[in-house]
Formats: sequence, C-alpha cells, structure tokens
Amino acid sequence: MSLDPVRVFKCLGDETRLMLTLLVLREQELCVCEMTHALELSQPKVSRHLAQLRQCGLLEDRREGQWVYYGVEASLPGWVMATLAAAAEGRATELERVCARLARMGNRPERRAALC
Repeated sequence: MSLDPVRVFKCLGDETRLMLTLLVLREQELCVCEMTHALELSQPKVSRHLAQLRQCGLLEDRREGQWVYYGVEASLPGWVMATLAAAAEGRATELERVCARLARMGNRPERRAALC
C-alpha cells in the first residue's frame, strides 16, 4: 500500500485520531462504543474521526452482526508501523490510562481481539 506521508502525519497530528489509532493498534479491533468509553468522547465525535482515519488509509472496518469493528489497515507499510510504535512509546502513560478505562467497561460486545 502506498500512503502519502503528509496525509498520514496530518491525520495523526490530531490528538484524538492519534489516540484512536494507538488504542485500536493495541487492542487489534474495537467498536465505536468501546472507543467512546475509553476516550470519554461522544459517539458522533469518535465516528467523525474514525471516518477520517479510514479515508487516509490507517484504519479499516468490518461488520459483524449489529457491530462495526475497526482495526488497523492490514497492509500498512513498515514506516507507518514504525511511526505508530514510536508514537505509542511517546504516549505510553496516556495509552495505559485509556486502556485501563476500557478494561473497566461493562457490557462490552463479543469480539475476537485480545484485551489490553
């Protein structure tokens, strides 16, 4: 997959989109309700950011029953994965806090991905 670095960095330059991407990368796959809970943001705001992340090629989605799950685009090039790994290291404290909040969420939908 060929991604435009400027577009990728603009997309990840927003704090919400960066944290959504890092959370999805760590969890492998999440639905919108899990992301809204973890980041304490409204569903419309999360959905708007997810649409931008899909448009710039960082995330993909799949439907399973009533749920839509988001995951990191499977064909991301190495430079993007290295960038995300560095960003996760730089935002480790915030990411741990968000993952802990997610782990405390009740009534999470069934999914295939591992938890934090």
